[in-house]
Amino acid sequence: MGSTGFSWKLKDHPKLPKGKTVAVVVLDGWGEAAANQYNCIHVAQTPTMDSLKTGAPEKWRLVRAHGTAVGLPTEDDMGNSEVGHNALGAGRIFAQGAKLVDIALETGKIYDGEGFKYIKESFDNGTLHLIGLLSDGGVHSRLDQLQLLLKGASERGAKRIRVHILTDGRDVLDGSSVGFVETLENDLANLREKGIDARIASGGGRMYVTMDRYENDWEVVKRGWDAQVLGEAPHKFKNAVEAVKKLREIPNTNDQYLPPFVIVDEEGKSIGPIVDGDAVVTFNFRADRMVMLAKALEYEDFDKFDRVRFPKIRYAGMLQYDGELKLPSRYLVSPPEIERTSGEYLVHNGIRTFACSETVKFGHVTFFWNGNRSGYFNSELEEYVEIPSDSGITFNVQPKMKALEIAEKARDAILSGKFDQVRVNLPNGDMVGHTGDIEATVVACKAADEAVKMILDAIEQVGGIYVVTADHGNAEDMVKRNKKGEPLLDKNGKIQILTSHTLEPVPVAIGGPGLAPGVRFRKDVPNGGLANVAASVMNLHGFEAPEDYEPTLIEVVDN
Repeated sequence: MGSTGFSWKLKDHPKLPKGKTVAVVVLDGWGEAAANQYNCIHVAQTPTMDSLKTGAPEKWRLVRAHGTAVGLPTEDDMGNSEVGHNALGAGRIFAQGAKLVDIALETGKIYDGEGFKYIKESFDNGTLHLIGLLSDGGVHSRLDQLQLLLKGASERGAKRIRVHILTDGRDVLDGSSVGFVETLENDLANLREKGIDARIASGGGRMYVTMDRYENDWEVVKRGWDAQVLGEAPHKFKNAVEAVKKLREIPNTNDQYLPPFVIVDEEGKSIGPIVDGDAVVTFNFRADRMVMLAKALEYEDFDKFDRVRFPKIRYAGMLQYDGELKLPSRYLVSPPEIERTSGEYLVHNGIRTFACSETVKFGHVTFFWNGNRSGYFNSELEEYVEIPSDSGITFNVQPKMKALEIAEKARDAILSGKFDQVRVNLPNGDMVGHTGDIEATVVACKAADEAVKMILDAIEQVGGIYVVTADHGNAEDMVKRNKKGEPLLDKNGKIQILTSHTLEPVPVAIGGPGLAPGVRFRKDVPNGGLANVAASVMNLHGFEAPEDYEPTLIEVVDN
């Protein structure tokens, strides 16, 4: 950028002073929705967050945290923590996840990339295996992308294709798996008519097979490995539609928890184990539930379970799932290039920065915040602290998680006087919300609120400023709804729990004794989103944001 006369130096804000300690608190999975018994934030005792909303209306507002506001393709795409923290930190909107893949497939760019060229080397003598979540949920994967990839690969020389499906029922309605499998079977039959040997080889439910995350339970990945790679599973069927229908009849079984199955030929032999010389693509675009499988497919040195055999394959992810681990090392679609994030600018302008969360969200408040970049910008000015998350239990068992410990670290950092920005993520609303346990999620929201109070009290003591926001919704609506917004019931008349993120907006609140008089939210950015928060935070540090950043949410009116 040298030729354009680029400088990291930020202009001083004409009306806002420098030198105030700014706390940036991100509540994970904390949206704003109608008050009812399925809104855990409403049900929970959250006096601190309530007071921010009612205490100073001109210092509290909502921003968009889903869809195009965070770089996703449509307004039906719920936000997630990765794209949310990218937007919060980058101050601009970048094409993300599904949208990156959509563009690469539409333009055909995906087939010119290094990743596709790499797997293509297996097409002549090997099988192409596609592993991923089969639904149109749009959170982890999308059926239409799989369909385009099947078409594109077969047109470019793939002669033998095996699809290893994971049924959903979490981001889409339970039972919808049957229809998705029928659609896929129809597509594969059309390919077979063209002389391409394309079949479904194995399957299982996403929560029981393959799609574990954060190393919670490697058995989940092993069940998938046994079916997909070894061709071994407790249930054997001649076709996948029959498999899914039959397995759904087992008591307490649903799409999410379908046991693993393999498709076998007349002799009872699996039709699609993964062997030396094959190519494998994991076609999910979302990372968190693919990382563990990626490790098993890629790492020579691996001790999480007995792989029995480790085939010599060409493996690529749809995207790179972990930028810190560079995993997988080959991928079909490159990540957005996010340069000049707010964190990097602020460090270049002397802002001493402290960031902290527990393991499950530590990467969000550092790596994703900093534009998918590992490590410090300047280790002399920054300190990042990771508190180990509870492991081996689901988060509803300990819904308070590490909120208190995170808040204590933030409080100590604020009171130390060593930092100008103290940034944290409180994961409770999201991680406990995902379990679908309403009572536990209420406890989680209360714990997060108490953590916010501890941080705000510290800001009060040092005469600082706070910015409290969120990355996307979750805990504020825990029930699936029909088009009219009424709760959906299952066949037994029970409510259908919503475990996913939502499309709801999230709050942003500013305040603290260090906030200059006359600072308030502008009225002329009604459609503001998470990306507008970065410029606002830069202003509160006493700087103007770069010109290409999304506009700030705040203004200073002369009293």
